[in-house]
Amino acid sequence: MIDLSDKTIAITGGTGSFGSTMVRHLLAQDVAQVHVLSRDEAKQDEMRKRFNDARLKLFLGDVRDAHSVEDAFVGADYVFHAAALKQVPSCEFFPDQAVRTNIDGSNNVLRAASRAGVRSVVCLSTDKAVYPVNAMGMTKALMEKSAQAFARNNPDSPSVVSTTRYGNVMYSRGSVIPLFVRQIMDGKPLTLTEPSMTRFLMSLDDSVSLVLHAFENAERGDLFVRKAPGCTVETLARATAKVLGVDDPQIKVIGARHGEKMHETLLSSEEMVKAADQGDYYRVPLDARSLEYELFTSEGETELKDATDYTSANTEQLDVDGAVDLLMTLPEIQQIVEARA
Repeated sequence: MIDLSDKTIAITGGTGSFGSTMVRHLLAQDVAQVHVLSRDEAKQDEMRKRFNDARLKLFLGDVRDAHSVEDAFVGADYVFHAAALKQVPSCEFFPDQAVRTNIDGSNNVLRAASRAGVRSVVCLSTDKAVYPVNAMGMTKALMEKSAQAFARNNPDSPSVVSTTRYGNVMYSRGSVIPLFVRQIMDGKPLTLTEPSMTRFLMSLDDSVSLVLHAFENAERGDLFVRKAPGCTVETLARATAKVLGVDDPQIKVIGARHGEKMHETLLSSEEMVKAADQGDYYRVPLDARSLEYELFTSEGETELKDATDYTSANTEQLDVDGAVDLLMTLPEIQQIVEARA
């Protein structure tokens, strides 16, 4: 495991679900400082009071503003880039705003990190960036391309830039599990967009492990994915109800939202061909070929390999009991179950 002793780590979007979990993890170690950049002063005030740690330094700003990014990166050894607009419906209605944060803001992060001499930058992406059908996925896909292009075009940069791609993170802000919990506790039907949709399931702690794996193992332009089980949204709904003591919940199907997929993909078949299996993770190296396409007119791949996408439909599938076991690993669910006991 990477040694972060006496190191300074900067986190963009650090008051969100991922950032808060990462802050908690980092402050439990002997780090020098944790810099949190976010635009929400209320969440920053709550974080300051909750952690009450002199090593936590909060920066009010936005990744859209290059100067505020530069201020947060002064003295940083590592950068964890989590700032994003990630709600699918809102990005569908305001795609220009998704572009400004997810693409332009990410480029500000990459340039500022390199100028500050940051050792490693890990950018958070999503399964929705693979074969994207919605504005959120499209802008995150271009964030990935920006990170890879930076790695390819700046071989002398002090910053190793890599990307992590994750599926649905359970109990993160805006995720479906808190909605199911509220509906169950209020005695309301569980609303499902489409019961047979499948999604990957990943805990916030797993997302932290993925980022730390990237910090420790990344070469320039690498993409990392953590293997994760999946299930249908109906299975997840019934598992959430079972955890809370409801064996036969009422379910109401409301239809798919703007931009939703039936199944999510963490790695395309083209990426799976190149992927290295690292146990709990896949690593996809950067395609470092140049723009000199004439080099490839007489030579190319002598053998094309067969591969399939890595999707939420062909990964390990959980039944209701398996999903219950996974839900019970979440601190938020444990607290609710204990309170209702």
